[in-house]
Order: sequence, then C-alpha cells, then structure tokens
Amino acid sequence: MATKTATAKKTAAPKKTTAAKKTVSKSSSKEPAKKDAASDLRDFFEDALKDIYWAEKALTKALPKMEKNATHPDLKKAISSHLAETEVHVMRLEECFKSLGLKPEAKKCDAMQGLLDEGKGIMEETKVGAIRDVGIIAASQKVEHYEIATYGSLAAYAKVLNEKKCLSNFLATLKEEKNCDKLLSTIADTALNSKAK
Repeated sequence: MATKTATAKKTAAPKKTTAAKKTVSKSSSKEPAKKDAASDLRDFFEDALKDIYWAEKALTKALPKMEKNATHPDLKKAISSHLAETEVHVMRLEECFKSLGLKPEAKKCDAMQGLLDEGKGIMEETKVGAIRDVGIIAASQKVEHYEIATYGSLAAYAKVLNEKKCLSNFLATLKEEKNCDKLLSTIADTALNSKAK
C-alpha cells in the first residue's frame, strides 16, 4: 500500500511541472508588430520624438495647475521656472523635427498621460499645504525621471544616426531635467518632508 501511495505522488508531480511549463511558454510568446511598426533605428527614433513632443506639450498645460496647487514658495518658483524650460524643450524638439526635414508631429504618450493623471489624483487626495506639496514633488519627480530616461535614449539614438543638431538639443534638455530633479529633491528634503509628518 505504501508503494502505491509513493507511486501516485511521483506521478502527480510531473503534471504540475508540465502545467507550469505551458503557462511560461504562453506568456513568453512574441507580440505581433503593427502594420506601421518601426523597422529600424531611424523609424524608432522618429516615433520616440513624436512621443516626447506630445509629452512636453501636455506638460506645459499641467505645470500651471501644479503651481496653482502648491503652497511652498520655493516649490511654486521651481514649477514656474520649469514651465519656462519646458516651453524651450518644445522649441528644441521642433528644431529637431526641422533638422530631420519633418513637420512637428505629436503622438500621444501613454506614459506621460499616466503620470499626469497620477499627479492630478495625488492633488485630489491630499489637503492643501505641506502634504500636497510633498505629493506634487513626488509626481513631478516621476515625470522628470521619465523625461531623463527618454532624453538619454534619444541622445544615444541621435549620436548613432549622426543627427548632431538633435543630439545637442537633447543633451541640453537632459541637463535641465536632471537639474530640476535635484532641485525638487532639495526642496523636499530641506523644507517639506518633515513638515508633512
């Protein structure tokens, strides 16, 4: 009787393993490409350019709302200053389109839309004052980190594609995005996080 039980246990184990293997193979299947999918680095570069152009333009509309909801003077000043920079970022992207012989075109950036929606939600879920300021900084830094990653990638593509005007513009914007992120961290650390306790 003990032998039959041991055999039954041995038989049951492989079935679980096989089921697990089937699950893994289904989840690792390749996603089919759309008809207009990028086929080379230049296509991917141009798509990413349209994406960040939409993102920057959307940000120019979101920043004034964030500034209006902020209360700490240093935070309000940082947001106002970054709005001016963001307007320059839009112009730099337009220069890049022009240098590529393309008309500026915005393609909805789902990532930025999600980040902006989250920022709006944070403002709705926090009371005006230090805690909302902390939330605004958190939301803003998520946006900055997304932009830092995007401009870093775009600069790398521009370098490979020998698009010098775009590369120069991306590096200038990347530096400003990193500086803004550092400033937000300083404001949070020195003025706001402890007040929001």
